[in-house]
Amino acid sequence: MSEAGQDGSMPEEGRRPEGRGRRAAPRRSRRHRPETGPTAAGPEQTGPGQTGPGQHPHDARDEAPPEPDATLQLKVGSLPESDATLQLKVGSLPKPDAAAPKPDTAAQPPDATMQLRVVKPQSEAARRAEGRGGRSGARDGRRRAAPPAAPAGRVPAALAAVTARLAPYTRRLAPYAQRLAPYARRLIPAYPRPGRTGWRRWIPSWRQWLGGVLAVFGLSTVFLTVAYAATDIPSDLNTFATQQDNVYFWSDGTPMARTGWVQRQAMPLKDIPEHVRWAVLAAENESFYSDPGISLKGITRALVRTVGEGDTQGGSTITQQYVKNVYLTQNRTVGRKFTEAMIALKLDNRMSKDKILEGYLNTSWFGRGTYGIQRASQAYYGKDVTKLNASEAAFLASLLKGAGLYDPSLGKANHQRAVERWSWILDRMVKIGKLSPAERAKYTKFPEPLKQYRPYDTGKQSDYLVELAAQYVKKAAHISDQEFDRGGFQIYTTFDRKREAALTDAVTKARKQGKKNHPALARSAHYGAASVASDGRILAVYGGPDHRVQGYNESNATTVPAGSAFLPFVYAAGLQHGVVKKRDEPRQQVTPQTVYDGDDGVPVTTPEGPYWDRSGRKVAAHNDDGKSWGPITLHRALAESVNTPFMQLGMDTGLDKVKQTALAAGLLPSSMGPQVPDLSLGSSTPSAIRMASGYATFAAQGLHTEPYSVRRLTRNGSTVHLDTPRPRRAVRAEVAREVTAALTDSFRLHHAAAPFGAGLVAGKAGTNDKDTASWYVGTDRAVSTAVVVYRIDLAKSLEPLPLKGLAGTTADSVPYGIWEGAMSPSAEPGARTARTQPTPLAE
Repeated sequence: MSEAGQDGSMPEEGRRPEGRGRRAAPRRSRRHRPETGPTAAGPEQTGPGQTGPGQHPHDARDEAPPEPDATLQLKVGSLPESDATLQLKVGSLPKPDAAAPKPDTAAQPPDATMQLRVVKPQSEAARRAEGRGGRSGARDGRRRAAPPAAPAGRVPAALAAVTARLAPYTRRLAPYAQRLAPYARRLIPAYPRPGRTGWRRWIPSWRQWLGGVLAVFGLSTVFLTVAYAATDIPSDLNTFATQQDNVYFWSDGTPMARTGWVQRQAMPLKDIPEHVRWAVLAAENESFYSDPGISLKGITRALVRTVGEGDTQGGSTITQQYVKNVYLTQNRTVGRKFTEAMIALKLDNRMSKDKILEGYLNTSWFGRGTYGIQRASQAYYGKDVTKLNASEAAFLASLLKGAGLYDPSLGKANHQRAVERWSWILDRMVKIGKLSPAERAKYTKFPEPLKQYRPYDTGKQSDYLVELAAQYVKKAAHISDQEFDRGGFQIYTTFDRKREAALTDAVTKARKQGKKNHPALARSAHYGAASVASDGRILAVYGGPDHRVQGYNESNATTVPAGSAFLPFVYAAGLQHGVVKKRDEPRQQVTPQTVYDGDDGVPVTTPEGPYWDRSGRKVAAHNDDGKSWGPITLHRALAESVNTPFMQLGMDTGLDKVKQTALAAGLLPSSMGPQVPDLSLGSSTPSAIRMASGYATFAAQGLHTEPYSVRRLTRNGSTVHLDTPRPRRAVRAEVAREVTAALTDSFRLHHAAAPFGAGLVAGKAGTNDKDTASWYVGTDRAVSTAVVVYRIDLAKSLEPLPLKGLAGTTADSVPYGIWEGAMSPSAEPGARTARTQPTPLAE
């Protein structure tokens, strides 16, 4: 350690101007006040007149201390150990205005000796703690001592090794860092900015703005470069590009049908006409051949809509759409959009534009179950893509924006959107020079596509089963048309293979017989039939002769009235709710033995009196053939199919209660007739499926389960959840048993020789006064089957026509013959033809 000169003067190199010394000394004094100086506290402090350890006796003389505001210089050769106490001898300094004395040691005043304590270095955390302690100490008058810093030996060896390795590089970069330091300091914002007033104090300078922009740009460039290098083009195509078929299975697990365009017909780009290609490019990405594979403007717009509005609008180039189709999922997320852009950039550098366009045209979804431009051309225009003109190509290009919005066959709004989009695409083709104005002038009429397109039309009855099951799956599993058309589903239906074959054979024979006996009437004849189990499973349906010719399903059509087949619902309503004979009286219980007037032409009454129609005439009920039965119990009236008691029973029970019971049993609100007396005689128009389901409710002890056609659904082996219907109470169990008992007697009365077990079959025929429909609905072994025969000339109107004997007679009913063939497929033909006279029921 070197000391100050004995003469109190400083070496020349240690002197500083007085101004600087005055400014710097207070900061040094405040910083080191606890450790140094004559006023330092602690047991090691030595003041005037005191002798410290190792101090010469004559150094303790009472002499004047150094002048204030003096600048000292201390040079230490080597750092002593922590907590070591050193001595510092300071000679008296001259006053600022005194001349420097000559170096004469004899003339110098005695020296003052002080002690200097070297303390342990503090860590950053300790200094913070000390600062907090100092502030709190100011409040309570005490200063907290900072905790000792961790010894240097606790620094991890790994950190020391890293520091040693980086040392050569830091030494090399040090000169550059020193040069850049002044500029970097200028970029560091100082808030509030000195030399500014008001709000300008908080505004960064242009240098700081420029530095921030350059920093963001640099970081973004580094991030995108790393992301581009880290993104790989997937080696496997996804399921959108390798679309599978949907497989339908019978209830026994054997395959029933396959749908979907599994045999994808990939069209080479050279076979796709140029005007078809440019129609797509004009609609989706006119700069396809010049862009780098992505559109920054489109991506920004898509991100704003995805994050801000949740919209599904895209903003992708054709390259990005192709990447989405064959490599990624259809999820609209920011992460998927970023990955799509990175892959598109890399794919654009590795694959030719023509190859990308070819892949895009062969993998895009066009609706109607089709992927690819070739299948779309066949689905919408019934011809190959090579035969499309520019107008038809423009319409197909419009479907890429969303087939569910632009397929004209789906509604008037769709048709209007399709026309507008089609016209816009043709105008775009003219604008980009790919269609001449003269040729554009030729296309003024919208090229209407085919109305319907059924990829599973095979001409077999299974086409109707597939349609029914597909509709149910989409609803019960919440699957969109587009998702379902991608395929890969295994649909395990409830259809019984043997029952379906028996029902189809029975209807086919009836059709042939009708053409033979009534050739003129048979041309407008329709046959609908369905078998439904008591637990809701649809076991078999007959939808029509050929799905390719008749697209609608006759088993599910609500076209003709139920007639007297509706009487069991009226009977159940009376037993369930009771009747009201007079106003303000409580409801009275009804039993099977309750007697009503069974005569023909009996006026219908209400608690207020006779029921009058709008023409001012009393409404009266009529029986088949005008027969009067006199007083008759409700049980026998249902067995004998007497109408008049049930029209009056409906009025006594309340037509609202009748409707409520019918709906609870399984009929649809849309098929219910108006609430007038004719409601009880079957003015409602339920489908065959719903009639069978309603009768199955009585066989299930009053529990109703909505009819369903799919029991299990998987996709590539993984189970897909279905909202399977659950049973619910429709009527009381005793009410259902009584209705079934009456229907059992009805079947035994009219078909005593039928080849069925005694007491196991319940059924009833249904007719109406206009002879526009003939029904038979019956239950055997917890399976209900409903058959309806009617006539409608679809070329003229949807109004039902009289049957005129086409449905047979009461003794030889065509609907019953179909029902019998469907319900007893193992019975011998001869056993089903025997008939006996009805046996009267005992009261």
